[in-house]
Amino acid sequence: LGFGTSYANLKVKKKIALYKRHGIRVYPGGTLFEAFAIRDQFDDFRRFLDKLGFDAVEISDGSMEIDHDKKCEYIHTLAKDFLVVSEVGSKIAGLEIPISQWVSQMKSELEAGSFKVIAEARESGTVGIYDIHGKANFELISEISKHLPLDNILWEAPQKLQQVWFIKHFGANVNLGNIAPTEIIPLETLRLGLRGDTFMHFLPDDIKQ
Repeated sequence: LGFGTSYANLKVKKKIALYKRHGIRVYPGGTLFEAFAIRDQFDDFRRFLDKLGFDAVEISDGSMEIDHDKKCEYIHTLAKDFLVVSEVGSKIAGLEIPISQWVSQMKSELEAGSFKVIAEARESGTVGIYDIHGKANFELISEISKHLPLDNILWEAPQKLQQVWFIKHFGANVNLGNIAPTEIIPLETLRLGLRGDTFMHFLPDDIKQ
């Protein structure tokens, strides 16, 4: 579900139940977790998840600082009852995290129980794994992909050129996130080679020639 403020809705419980009836896992965004965590209300957060019927949850520290061991403890605890995805990287523009730290944090969060780790980029696609212009940080992404299985990583790629870049580098089935609802079908056409950006990429060599 979208922004935390959208949960102040009498119908949200019914919406979650509807998703689940159709086999769709639904979870609140990581910033909502942080809003509870910064107030030292983790137990209240657990009750919130149970009350609304969530069966998955996102753990992040993009808006506040959380000791990483403590973050992994949150992941380990919640993974006993929920499917957990966690996010690595800051939402603050210009803040650079050492590559070794990206890799070590992603590894330890998977070991703590995360189903997938998300590489932060925000809705703008101008932080985290991208520069301020939205260009992919090839060195960072390359190092992450060398040390972790691609299937365990979800790369945030809100911009079309970013989606094209990942599809060309890691294949049609690369895990991409932070995709606007209106961009889901266009993204699928990129994956299938049905748009000009990827049309030639997946053709057999004899046809390309």
